[in-house]
Amino acid sequence: MEKGLHRVLYDYLLKTGISESFASYLNLFIVLVVALIFAYFLDLIIWKVLRSISLKLARKSKTNFDNFLVINKAPRFLAHIVPLFILFKFIPFAFFHFEYGGELALKGLQILFVVLTLYIVKSLFKSINDYLKTKPRFRDKPMDSYIQVFMIFAWFIGILTIFAIITDVLIWKFFTALGAGSAVILLIFKDSILGLVASIQVSINDMVRIGDWITFEKYGADGNVSEITLATVKVQNFDKTITTIPTYALISDSFKNWRGMEVSGGRRIKRALIIRQKSIRFLTDEDMESFKKIQLIQPYLTTRNEQISAYNKTHEINKELPINGRNLTNIGVFRKYVNDYLESNSAINKGMTLMVRQLAPTPQGIPLEIYAFSSDKRWENYEYIMADIFDHLLAALPYFDLEVFELPVSLDSLPSN
Repeated sequence: MEKGLHRVLYDYLLKTGISESFASYLNLFIVLVVALIFAYFLDLIIWKVLRSISLKLARKSKTNFDNFLVINKAPRFLAHIVPLFILFKFIPFAFFHFEYGGELALKGLQILFVVLTLYIVKSLFKSINDYLKTKPRFRDKPMDSYIQVFMIFAWFIGILTIFAIITDVLIWKFFTALGAGSAVILLIFKDSILGLVASIQVSINDMVRIGDWITFEKYGADGNVSEITLATVKVQNFDKTITTIPTYALISDSFKNWRGMEVSGGRRIKRALIIRQKSIRFLTDEDMESFKKIQLIQPYLTTRNEQISAYNKTHEINKELPINGRNLTNIGVFRKYVNDYLESNSAINKGMTLMVRQLAPTPQGIPLEIYAFSSDKRWENYEYIMADIFDHLLAALPYFDLEVFELPVSLDSLPSN
């Protein structure tokens, strides 16, 4: 019966008086044109039906996953399946006089079906990726890397399937041959394999998330991570430029992730004032009376002065020289003042480390370092808080007869009036 149907149009063409050869080619042409036209209009009809159904479901559905399916053209690709199946059925009718051509046409349609399947899978994965990015739990995860890994495997299997169709070799034999060519494959896909391993380690160890502020001096990156893919990590720097970093560099090189600071209670202030050594001295009784006018340290000076006087008197210390016995220094009192000033500053987090320490002397002077944490971690406010603190301390230094180190300025370099 099927063979008889193959010959209906062909026998009719022979009755018109044309040659068998011409009738065969004309039969092929007519059947192919009819099949293509039929498949085209069928594709449009199915697409319109699927689009109408998908839009109605998208409006009624509580989830927006189906919206992403429509955006990524999943229904459009699905609409191609039925017309492609129809073309499969038309091939025997069109090529019953051209067996070799029919085999080539069938292989071509099979390859198209493999490619169409890959596009459907890609559309589905992209929809899943877009949907998960709307969820807070997955928003900072490198979902692009996972999707790319899945697509690499899908395209790899798809390409092997296409080779199997073209060569008429079973697909498992290709996998057997891959064992011998594994070194070449590893060389070709080196970056992808390194990126895959890096993406997995980055995700498992929670090293970097989308939105993290990282500093990667080797690549000149200093900003927020905007995208993590299988091969690259994109960082939008604070000057609005984009730096691209190889994903595997995150596990092979050292970088700084500021997430710990952002999730903590404060942002660190670590800066020093360099005090001239010649301005450091013991305090006299006159100095003590003068410094007691500074309200922030007045209780400390009163208590400390009484303790020192009692100690020196008990131990009969000769106070003709200030070096004898116990004494206060202007830098020590200033250090106490800075500590109390920070303790009273509402912008400083008192629950975190707070100290004023003296570092080792340098050729320039004595570094007096402030180590504290601001409560506000936003960059602009952090810089304002730190500047406000050091503005005050620089202005307060002369009240303690202390000087900040500055390089000498030649009078010849000053502008003349």
